[in-house]
Amino acid sequence: MTSTKLARFLIPSLCTKPLLRSRPVYASASQWTGQEPLELDDPEVFQLIQEEKRSQVAGLQLIASENFTSRAALETMATCLTNKYSRLRYYAGNWHVDDIQQLCQRRALKAFRLDPSKWGVNVLTYSGTPANFAVYTGVLQPRDRIMGLDLPHGGHMSHGYMTEAKRVSATSVYFETMPYRLNVETGLIDYQALRQKAKLFKPRIIIAGTSAYSRLIDYKEMREICDDVNAYLLCDIAHVSGLMAGNVIPSAFDYADIVTTTTHKSLRGPRGGLIFYRIGAKGKDKKGSDIMYDLAEPINSAVFPGLQGGPHNHCIAGVAVALRQAMTPMFHEYQKQILKNAKALEKRLVEFGYTIVSGGTDTHLLIIDLKPICFDGWRGEFLLEQCSIGINRSATPDDETILNPTGIRLGVPALTSRNFKENDMYKVVDLVHRAIQIGLDVRKKTNTLKEFRDFVLEDSETRKRVAKLKHEVEEFSSRFPMPGFDGR
Repeated sequence: MTSTKLARFLIPSLCTKPLLRSRPVYASASQWTGQEPLELDDPEVFQLIQEEKRSQVAGLQLIASENFTSRAALETMATCLTNKYSRLRYYAGNWHVDDIQQLCQRRALKAFRLDPSKWGVNVLTYSGTPANFAVYTGVLQPRDRIMGLDLPHGGHMSHGYMTEAKRVSATSVYFETMPYRLNVETGLIDYQALRQKAKLFKPRIIIAGTSAYSRLIDYKEMREICDDVNAYLLCDIAHVSGLMAGNVIPSAFDYADIVTTTTHKSLRGPRGGLIFYRIGAKGKDKKGSDIMYDLAEPINSAVFPGLQGGPHNHCIAGVAVALRQAMTPMFHEYQKQILKNAKALEKRLVEFGYTIVSGGTDTHLLIIDLKPICFDGWRGEFLLEQCSIGINRSATPDDETILNPTGIRLGVPALTSRNFKENDMYKVVDLVHRAIQIGLDVRKKTNTLKEFRDFVLEDSETRKRVAKLKHEVEEFSSRFPMPGFDGR
């Protein structure tokens, strides 16, 4: 079956553009029913969605923070739940919304195998960054101190980031932040240096979490460091929450006080956020009386009314659907395949001679250091995108600034959701390598990034090479099934 025929088989509606009407399908307000299909009500948006769907089917999605959620979750998102405003019972008629939110809470605890007498969870946050900021707002006072992995070393912006000239992250605007870093020689978190910094800085929260770090975190070591300086251990598992729910990597919950996560990465749900917090007794005082955790009320109050209004009930329901899926044997096998695919990616890249930051991967992603081949993240991201391969630029530990990243980040959850296996990942790396070779040829003939981009877009020979590779990428990718709906 040719790629064109296959595209028609997968998404029939992509083959013919809808007729763009010059006026709405209803002539007056009295004729409006609210049941007009999108294709007729707004052909322009309908067409853009179809074009995006085609790009997802035909392209190779290697962005580590993206995934393809299920049809069941998508169906849940497009329901009457989007109509309901449930701003902490300031509005009437929330019986069913209450049931959905409580169901999501129960499933969140069960998916991560947590004892409900020891853990609570807030399911109302919109995503991961708001979840983190709600924790800071609830647990800390303004200007209290936070330590997180430095952004160029694989951390996340919401963990705090500032330069000599500017406090870039809002976390660093409202709180005092001090980064810890990787050992540049090994590419691994330097726990000894972290311990020394923490004793001097005395943070109230230390964050164990990453955005572009491919190795497992030693949560036990992080717990010991936090205990030494009387700090909360916040584990941000946004990237690896699916791996933890699937029980294929060690759990952060054994050591954390608070755990945050997004729901749309390896957990494979719609966009949302979860905040888990300890409840009950955390120890005994000198008299033998229980010392109780005091996290639930401050964190829940920080979410609402502190930082948010009405929750996105349709998203919460979609997350509940994804959490149910996360408790199935199918999901466990999916997460095992993610690890196999990431290792296959690593193996093939090493065979081509690429340098992997941290020496490899234990999770779903890895970072390629392009400095040894005189290339960089901006050029790599642009060239690969022209070939329908989605990755993102990434800093490496010895980069002087995140504005000139010398690496690219590759992740496998999305392609694994499309049933890619190890041999398919070898083919993916072959295609990535060919694209980078085109980029290296262009790099020799240009100086600035603008010159590089213009040359790729305007040089006839380069355009032919890119078009040929793009065709191969899309023909290969279109052979694989896509979760969700056909054509939307």
